[in-house]
Amino acid sequence: MKGVFKLKQHHTNLKKEVLAGVTSFFSIVYIIAVNAKILEDAGIPLEAGIIATVLSSLIGCLLVAFIANAPLIIVPGMGINALFTYTIVGSMGLNYMEALGAVVVAGILFVIVAFTKLSTIISTAIPHSLKESISVGIGLFIAFIGLQKSGIIVGNPTNFVALGNLSTPIVLASIINLIITLFLFLKKVPGNFLISVILGTVVSYFFGIVHFSAMDTGFVSFTDYKNVFLSADLGKIDAFPLWTAAFSLFLVLVFENIGLLHSQVNGMLKAPEKNGKSLKAVSISTIVCGLFGTSPAVSTVETAAGITAGGRTGLTSVITGLLFLLSLFFMPFIKLVPDTAIAPILIIIGGLMLTNVVNIDFTDFSEAFPAFLVIIMIPLTYSIVDGIAFGFIAYPLVKLFTNKQKELSLPIFIISILFLTNFMLHSIG
Repeated sequence: MKGVFKLKQHHTNLKKEVLAGVTSFFSIVYIIAVNAKILEDAGIPLEAGIIATVLSSLIGCLLVAFIANAPLIIVPGMGINALFTYTIVGSMGLNYMEALGAVVVAGILFVIVAFTKLSTIISTAIPHSLKESISVGIGLFIAFIGLQKSGIIVGNPTNFVALGNLSTPIVLASIINLIITLFLFLKKVPGNFLISVILGTVVSYFFGIVHFSAMDTGFVSFTDYKNVFLSADLGKIDAFPLWTAAFSLFLVLVFENIGLLHSQVNGMLKAPEKNGKSLKAVSISTIVCGLFGTSPAVSTVETAAGITAGGRTGLTSVITGLLFLLSLFFMPFIKLVPDTAIAPILIIIGGLMLTNVVNIDFTDFSEAFPAFLVIIMIPLTYSIVDGIAFGFIAYPLVKLFTNKQKELSLPIFIISILFLTNFMLHSIG
């Protein structure tokens, strides 16, 4: 194993790599419960969602370990799981099997980009302001979902949304859990989100939301998962909605992973030669996610925890992946985790993604306005795809109106026309 990952060449050793792998796992393990809960909203049974998240995380970590020899965490990503559930399934009308089919198609497109020079072409062709605004808009959307799950925000027939009843057990438990999660996060406690999930579940128990007596102590059952595994439906491959869904997933995957990998592999790890190989591993893992029954994978920001702990090779990722597999033994507890323990994490992650707004040049209104549309329309339309579409359609217009057409590229025109065509087809239908 040492020879495979060239530990001496990377100035590391077995002890450091194992410690880094354990650190990485505890920094990201919360994703099992959070992702499964979001997948459940798409119609995927909770237990099946947990298994799909675990297995796809295992495969993702092994892929990046052996393809790139990099200490990255490859798991179903936050943000893009919201796109999968609340937009593709919730707004676009696809069922979860058709949405998984869209994930597979997006993965194939991603592989084509990752294994060619297209990744560089697309990355440079799409305006920086639009790429950053997508992250900000998704952040607001995730926070909005968290506030809804907590009961702090509720539906209102007059104003569409309103403040919930702060005296109800669900809201009180959510607020207490948010305070706990925020404290642990700001104090940079190792494994803060994992600890907050555990404490949040205990707090919810005292409010009568969780019942430990109902815990199923049996070993993991694959009964539900058999109906989800390899259930990706490509029957509508000739239909525009599936391609719209796949293209939207593809755009977010490319933008998010290129940015993350650049900061992690080039910046923190200082190994730019592993960047391209890491992107290839993530692209393959996206197809795996679609086949295994979950939303697409990304290289997560929590990778920084493992690198900071001394991880330098793929052995770190192997350890992380194997620990994901062992987590199936904790299935009974994971299934008990309530929305009141998940919502605070969604709210904080949304806040973190919002910080990307500082990277948008608001002094140039031809850049700021399309970005503004993306940011505001994603949560207000409850659709990441529609929010992105408004920004991409507006961008060429504002550039033409301000005589800055030289700043436009062919890809941005093509993407804008595709989104506009999608709107037109919806209005006709």
